[in-house]
Amino acid sequence: MSLVDPTPTAGADDLIKDGSDAGFMTDVIAQSRIQPVIVDFWATWCGPCRTLTPALEKQVRAAGGAVKLVKIDVDRNPAYAGQLRVQSIPTVYAFVDGQPVDGFQGAVPESQIKAFIEKLSGGEGVNSDVQQLLALGEESLGLDDFGGAAQAFAHVLTLEPENEDAIAGMARVYLAGGDADQARQTVAMASAGSKNVAVISLRAQLALASAAPTGETAALEAALRANPADHQARYDLSLAQAASGDLKGAVTNLLDIVQADLEWNDHAARKQLLVVFEAAGLSSDIARDGRRRLSSILFA
Repeated sequence: MSLVDPTPTAGADDLIKDGSDAGFMTDVIAQSRIQPVIVDFWATWCGPCRTLTPALEKQVRAAGGAVKLVKIDVDRNPAYAGQLRVQSIPTVYAFVDGQPVDGFQGAVPESQIKAFIEKLSGGEGVNSDVQQLLALGEESLGLDDFGGAAQAFAHVLTLEPENEDAIAGMARVYLAGGDADQARQTVAMASAGSKNVAVISLRAQLALASAAPTGETAALEAALRANPADHQARYDLSLAQAASGDLKGAVTNLLDIVQADLEWNDHAARKQLLVVFEAAGLSSDIARDGRRRLSSILFA
């Protein structure tokens, strides 16, 4: 399945350029009359610059075109750094309508950079774009338009490379296309302890897919008809159902095991129920109804 590579586009890179004294009037002063321009004064020997500049670039891209960034090496281009009385680096100035309006010095935290840009741009820009793209991706997935979904989620990742909704969305595209290995690699981009609901659900779905038995579902169903108390056959059937997307059926069979023998196989059915609930989404009807039924069994 051909998907879009979630790397920054040329349009995103147009937001950032290496500046110079010769181009300052065009790149900074003139451009700032169109949109805010951030100027990063740095030098190759500056350790904090190596921390600040990548963070600046990331947040400028994340702002989705609301601001631009011009990077100026003060050793090669000392004129405007001198005029602006840059005494230490890194130093950052923001220009609007041809005038410096804000700034800071040193390698500040990324959260402060984000707030700086939001203040400069009026808080508009990437947030609405990202939400629209995520909604488009979800809609495309619902229509089985995997190419459209991949493009939408990949676009989000060019703006916000760590956006976990987009990471989970891209992984779901791969999983829907039958590429579970690529889905696992993609969702691994999210933090290991992620609390993102979509990431948790996707990881649970992948766990269910990997645990599916190799036997035929029909054979398991036949074994249960012959012996309804065959908990292993019922458990294996629930795994097969979950792997194929029949989460409701899987919940029913697992609850039947819990009701018959809660401690069977070291509480395996109850533990598997929790995975299925996560895969369905903890706020889903399947999870809510399943938890209610489980509680009625446990506390009857």
